[in-house]
Amino acid sequence: MTAVLAAALVLGAGSPAAALAPAAPGRSGTARAEADVAYHGSVVVRDGRVRVRVMPRNHGPDPLAGATLRLRWSEALADRQRLPDDCVRTGGRTVLCGTGALAANGVPGRRVDVTVRLRGEPSEVTVECDTVWRAGAALDRNPRNDRQRVLALDTGDTYVF
Repeated sequence: MTAVLAAALVLGAGSPAAALAPAAPGRSGTARAEADVAYHGSVVVRDGRVRVRVMPRNHGPDPLAGATLRLRWSEALADRQRLPDDCVRTGGRTVLCGTGALAANGVPGRRVDVTVRLRGEPSEVTVECDTVWRAGAALDRNPRNDRQRVLALDTGDTYVF
């Protein structure tokens, strides 16, 4: 939990007090907001580099101030990486990225576009993406659609999820 909170703070979620504050009640009448985060995107592997593009969406019923997307690779990442400003490396195979605010009507949020270098040039890699944090600890009654797993071959082809 500490790592997730720290990542949320690094990604601009606000002050520690804001991160720990209880969520406002959602329109659905629950004690906290509800947000159905979903991810759609693509993966391309070429010569030991993996480009992941993810379009986050929130199907509601409540808007979401932001979420933290976790990207994990089945192969180790190279020691040095150049990541977007809203992303941070948290381990040998993991990167966390902020989604920014997500409206409640399924309109796509800000695209997350990450390219990483792998150690060596494996012929295939599995990329997993999921949500590790939702602003205000918003409830997601359908977490299956914010978990994706894609096997991509080092061919330069685009794999869509």
